[in-house]
Amino acid sequence: MFKIFLFLFSPLTLFSITFTVASYNVENLFDMKKDGTEYKEYIPYEHNWTKKTFRKKLMNISEVICEINADIMGLQEIENENVLKKLQKTLIETGCSYPYIRITHQEGSSIQQAILSKFPIEGSQEILVGSQLGLRPILKVTYRINGHLLYIYVNHWKSKRSTERFRLRSAKALTKELNQLPKQSEYILLGDFNSNYNESQLIHSRSGINSILNTSNSENRLYREEDLRENTFQHYNLWMELPTYKRWSHNFYGKKQGLDAIMLPQTLFDGVGIDYVDNSFGVLKKKYLFHKKGYILRWEYRHQHHTGKGYSDHLPIVATFSTDSYTKEDNFTQWLSHIKIVRREKDKVWLLKENGTEEMIFRGVNALQVGHYYDLKIYQEQYYQGIKEIVDFEIEKSYDNAKN
Repeated sequence: MFKIFLFLFSPLTLFSITFTVASYNVENLFDMKKDGTEYKEYIPYEHNWTKKTFRKKLMNISEVICEINADIMGLQEIENENVLKKLQKTLIETGCSYPYIRITHQEGSSIQQAILSKFPIEGSQEILVGSQLGLRPILKVTYRINGHLLYIYVNHWKSKRSTERFRLRSAKALTKELNQLPKQSEYILLGDFNSNYNESQLIHSRSGINSILNTSNSENRLYREEDLRENTFQHYNLWMELPTYKRWSHNFYGKKQGLDAIMLPQTLFDGVGIDYVDNSFGVLKKKYLFHKKGYILRWEYRHQHHTGKGYSDHLPIVATFSTDSYTKEDNFTQWLSHIKIVRREKDKVWLLKENGTEEMIFRGVNALQVGHYYDLKIYQEQYYQGIKEIVDFEIEKSYDNAKN
């Protein structure tokens, strides 16, 4: 819920507003009306997709949304406006109200992008990408919060089953739209991008999320807050605020990825208008969203039958914003020069420091080779069972081999 803070000591500022923005892929929320575009598993009264199971799905998704209690909630995989209105009604029953809604209306598409809002919506628009290729439009929603214009773009890019060229096309359509905004505009990019935060590093090629939206430089180094420059088309992916092993909202057969994302331009860090609240980004990982075996408790469809259990195959992500000026928290940063990787054990490596001591790096270590030397920039450390672990780092320089 948004909060209003009074500042009686300031003649220039009467009040500030702090609010939260979230994104959630709800996984195939279909209604009970046969339109001919629904997935075969969701044809009404087949596969146990009945009014009862539909109602259960609505209640489960509402439970999650109310748990987040964001002021603005971007949604993916909503069948149509009828479903969105039923969700809106169910949310009231569950204990949270979203009086304002918007949704895309791409003809022939099985699922749409939508938004739930506690703030009045000033306007909305659909950014077309390529319906003939099965590419979903991007929902643009305009707000005026405490007198400041804010644009929110709800995305759902082509799935990983398709090649990157389709996601590149969505990224280019979004970039074209953003370049048409007035200079110094404030906006938030969110949704299911079907791309990991470091996609270009993973596919060893250009990616929509990194190369086109410019969340990394030409050497695939991912931008941090301090890298953003005024009047430059760059974006900061909020996944970078978390340790590498926590950067996931989707877990497919043990492969954890941050397919959902919230990305921000420099204007949300400049101390003017609306700004991001530093280190407020997070993923909802409540126990009830997981199976006892540890995997995400998605909506269950077994033996061609809806069981009426589960939620979604994605976890919601959320961030906080304010009309107060951005304040960067004092974050830990350390540089380690010419260190040697001495041994490896599964997802851990040990490095040898100049003083002769060893230190462990946990997760994200595939790029580090035993016997090689590196210059590392360390962003986060933690202690686990009394052992210090490096949990977020970047390679500043890689030496060819141990002889260097």
